[in-house]
Amino acid sequence: MLIPSIDLMGGKIVQLVQGSRKELEFDNFEEWIERFSKYPLVQVIDLDAAMGQGQNRKLVKELATRLPCQVGGGIRTIDAAGTILRDGARRVIFGSALISQGRVDCSFARQAAEELGVEKIVAAVDSRAGKVAVKGWTQISEIRAADMVRLLEPYCTAFLYTHIDTEGLLAGIPLDVIRELRRVTSRQLIAAGGIRSEEEIAHLDTIGVDAVVGMAIYRGLIPA
Repeated sequence: MLIPSIDLMGGKIVQLVQGSRKELEFDNFEEWIERFSKYPLVQVIDLDAAMGQGQNRKLVKELATRLPCQVGGGIRTIDAAGTILRDGARRVIFGSALISQGRVDCSFARQAAEELGVEKIVAAVDSRAGKVAVKGWTQISEIRAADMVRLLEPYCTAFLYTHIDTEGLLAGIPLDVIRELRRVTSRQLIAAGGIRSEEEIAHLDTIGVDAVVGMAIYRGLIPA
């Protein structure tokens, strides 16, 4: 399954390279909402909130009421996640909130699952050079992606794995890494980071992995 991505920064749709350099910027929201309305799931990420540099809450709420969304970016409390769900999001994505003092915070994950429902939670596993990155990808932990997935398996309905090393580069995502993660979880696995073609999405589908795509759609390489 192809899941289009809407990344928000400064009130606009953007695409970054490896989470830092802005490559594309759009403000024609109506066009993208119309184009993405045919998909069963759309991903919305508030990059400003993820980086602790503001937020795009009104935009997130509008998108969540008009599109079937999973929403992430700066969601650090269960109360905040609950608000986003009440605003219309189908699911919320937890990232940095799942890491505490350099370790996977299973206690937080368990509480979130109990209060929100396992089916509402997506765990973000963002990896740079083989280690999980947090705080808007600005800090690198010592946690391996596969280890984080194993620990959080009981507390979420899906894992969103982003390969930061290839994010935004349109160079493809390393399938060996994705296959390893597929082996360690029975949950929905969603991959992101450099996916550039319909053939790549089809190949991921054959191994039971869904694909979040941003840059390739906005560049016109993958029709949407």
